Amino acid sequence: MARFQQVLCLLFASQLVSPALADETPAGFATVRTFPAPEAHQGVAASREHVFAVTNRTVALYDRQTGKRLGLSTGEAMHLNSGFVWKGRVLCAHSNYPLQPEKSEVKVFDPITLELATLVNFGDYGGSLTWIVRRRGHWLCNFARYDENNGETFLVEFDAGFNELRRWTYPQSVIGKLGKYSLSGGIWYRGELLVTGHDDPVAFRVRIPRQGSELLHVGSYAIPFTGQGFAVDPVGGGLVGISRARHQVIFARPARK
Repeated sequence: MARFQQVLCLLFASQLVSPALADETPAGFATVRTFPAPEAHQGVAASREHVFAVTNRTVALYDRQTGKRLGLSTGEAMHLNSGFVWKGRVLCAHSNYPLQPEKSEVKVFDPITLELATLVNFGDYGGSLTWIVRRRGHWLCNFARYDENNGETFLVEFDAGFNELRRWTYPQSVIGKLGKYSLSGGIWYRGELLVTGHDDPVAFRVRIPRQGSELLHVGSYAIPFTGQGFAVDPVGGGLVGISRARHQVIFARPARK
């Protein structure tokens, strides 16, 4: 009976997330390919045929195989933050950062017409929209706060029509590693969120709790790019990110342990 109780305790403990385990960085992801893109400044997204490099004011369309630039977006933008491919178009998180009051929008880029237009106008929602992803028919949108207020950064779940359903904040084990910055990138990957800060080559693994208003930090991955907007690569299921310093698009795959 004592042995059985020990096994039960070990199984129960394995389900808990300790602060020590949350700081561990597994093998993570490794670079498999890069190509130059002057617009690789704020983020990147990818389809099976194209790559979309995002800078503050434009989205650049690239041929995935050759790395040749095929066009630039037309339409006004001030601070594009990231991109998410959805039904052949790219949804971009957009804000007026660093102006006040904060205003956020979802911009949509059409790779056929090259037009960049507003899809959703959130107005002053309490933070600057930095990324948007899809999960189970709903939208997850991150609204960033900065400097001494970055602990107020929050994630909102919207329904398909962008009506708010729930919201969460991030644990100190994530926010405490961001300095004065906030969470620049985020994706839904294999049942959990991967989120990145501004400068460090680390993706924090975050899960949505069944109850409560604070997200769960369950670990981290080493990644070969430094924060900013990144995306799931639909070819092979890895990641695609950028090097802002080298103006590169970076394709990554899970590293072998």
